[in-house]
Amino acid sequence: MSDSGALLVVALAALGLPPLAATVRLPAVVLEILFGILVGPVLGILRADTLIESLGELGFLLLLFLAGFEIDLRLFERSGPRPVLRGTLLFVISLGLAAGGALMLDLGIFMTLVLATTSVGLVVPTLRSGRVLATPLGQDILMAALIADFATLVAVSLASLVMRVGADPRLLLFPLFIALVLASFAGLRFAAWWWPDRFSRFFDPRDPEALGVRFAMAMVLAYAGLATAMGIEAALGAFLAGTGVATVFRHRGELDHTLDGLAYGFLIPIFFIGVGLSFSLTAVSDPSAIGFLVLLIAVAFVVKLVPSLAVLGRRHGLRSGAAAGMLLSARLSLIIVVARIGVELGAIEPDLEAMIILLAAATATFAPIGYGLVSRPQAGGAAVRP
Repeated sequence: MSDSGALLVVALAALGLPPLAATVRLPAVVLEILFGILVGPVLGILRADTLIESLGELGFLLLLFLAGFEIDLRLFERSGPRPVLRGTLLFVISLGLAAGGALMLDLGIFMTLVLATTSVGLVVPTLRSGRVLATPLGQDILMAALIADFATLVAVSLASLVMRVGADPRLLLFPLFIALVLASFAGLRFAAWWWPDRFSRFFDPRDPEALGVRFAMAMVLAYAGLATAMGIEAALGAFLAGTGVATVFRHRGELDHTLDGLAYGFLIPIFFIGVGLSFSLTAVSDPSAIGFLVLLIAVAFVVKLVPSLAVLGRRHGLRSGAAAGMLLSARLSLIIVVARIGVELGAIEPDLEAMIILLAAATATFAPIGYGLVSRPQAGGAAVRP
C-alpha cells in the first residue's frame, strides 16, 4: 500500500477506535495496538513504512512531553516531605521486587526497570472519576505514580548511556545535561516573570498564529535534540520539557487541550498503531508463551501490590493499600517506551518486547477494574494530610 493509502487507514483508525473503545470499555490505546497487530503482522495490509515511523516518532516525543505535564514540581513542595518519602519508599521496594522477578524469570537486569514502571496517565483519570484525587489516599497514590514514572525514565536514560559508553568520561554528560535543563528552567521562569505580556500570548486561545503550540513543539524538539546530541535518550529530553513547561507556567489556558487534540487526536495513535505493526507474532506462536505471559502479568501485579500494602496499607488500611497496588499496577505508555529503548540497546529481545506490549494491554485493562472492585468509597474532596 502507498504511503498516502497507509496514512488514510491509520487516520480512519485514529478516528473510529476511541468510540469503539468506549463501547467495549477498553483504553483506546489498547485497541490502537491491537489494530496495528491485526492490519500488520496478522493480515499484512500495512507495514511500518518511513512516513508512519516518522509521524510515530513525533507522536512518541509528544507522548513523553505530555507525560511530563503531569509532573508539576511544585506539587512536591506543597505536599511536604512525608508523601514524597512514602512514594519513594514504595518505589524502592517495588524496584527490589522487580529485580527479584526479573532474576526469577531470567530476563536480564533491564527488565527490572520495565517492571518498575507505572502509568500516571491511567492513575490520574481513574482517581478523578472516583472523586478521590484530593483525598489523602488519592494524593499518596498520585505521588507514588509520579515518582515511579520520573525515576524510571531517568534510570532508563542513565542505564542507556552506561550501556552505550561504559566506564567513560562521557558519563559526565548526564549530570551536565540535567544541569543545563535546570538552568534553562530557571531562565525561562525569569523571562516569564520579566516579560509576562509576551508570554501570555502563548496561552491565548484566540491567537491566530497559535504561538503556544509552536512554543510547545519548539520545547519538545529542542530538549529532545539536546539530549540526543549528548548521547542521552530523546525520551528524557521530551519528558523534562513537559515538566519544565508545567512547572514554570502554572496557568496555561487552553494550551493543554490544544496539545491534547494534536497529540492524542492523531500523532500518538500513529505511534501506538506503529507499535502494533512491529509486533512479533513469533512471541505468541508457542503455546508455552501464554503461560509465560500469565506469569509475567502476575509478577507485574506483585511488584506493586506488596509495597503498596506495606507502605500505604499501614496509613490507610489494608483494603485501601490493596486498591492502591492494583491501580499502580496499570502500565501503558511508559512501559512500551522503556521496552522500545531496551530493544534498541539489545537488552531486550523483540519477542520479549511483544510480551511486554501484551502485558501493557492486560494491566491497562484490568488494573483500573481491580482498583474499582477492591477500593471502598472515599469522601470526595477530603482535606489532604501530609
